[in-house]
Amino acid sequence: MHRSETAGNAADLPARPPGALHDEDVQRIEDGVGPLFHRLYSARVRDPRLTPEDLISCLGEDANRATPTALARFLKVRGMEGRLAVGDELVVRMPGPWDGPVRVTSVTPTSFRFTTLSGHLEAGQIEFRATQEDQMLRFEIESWARSGDRLSNLLYHHLRMAKEVQLHMWTSFLERVAKLAGGRLTGGVEIISRKVDEPLALS
Repeated sequence: MHRSETAGNAADLPARPPGALHDEDVQRIEDGVGPLFHRLYSARVRDPRLTPEDLISCLGEDANRATPTALARFLKVRGMEGRLAVGDELVVRMPGPWDGPVRVTSVTPTSFRFTTLSGHLEAGQIEFRATQEDQMLRFEIESWARSGDRLSNLLYHHLRMAKEVQLHMWTSFLERVAKLAGGRLTGGVEIISRKVDEPLALS
């Protein structure tokens, strides 16, 4: 695992999801508390049997195929089973009072993006994507998020408890993606974090 954290800037703010400004269910960056964390988790998979499109299709059918279900489980509450479409809604079930409702706000053949809804531990967005890199498959999880409320900010930013659980969850997800793709994780997992202390001042 290779980790780095640096100061962020305006370039780390995500684009606003379509229609989010007038949607009371969406938990936007400005609805959160504390600093914004822009994170990129990435891994390379050698000798994959799946193409980037096949892998994203597989995860779109059921994200739990790569999710460490002892830590979290995706449950679809709106939309057709077996596929992801813009407007679908899911709940990420986690131990304790951490259930996280999200909405699908973008889907392409090689990626999908969730936006947090009211009641989520965080306020922001997360994207999952796969690309071909030479003879290897590259998988990335990119997130832009602030804590959803003051308690979440305390647990995440000050006590660091939720931060470490989250780190372990997405690292495990990437390891499982490599197995799902039928290949081998190469070079470990890289986590790049950028922290924006005053995100609203830059928006």
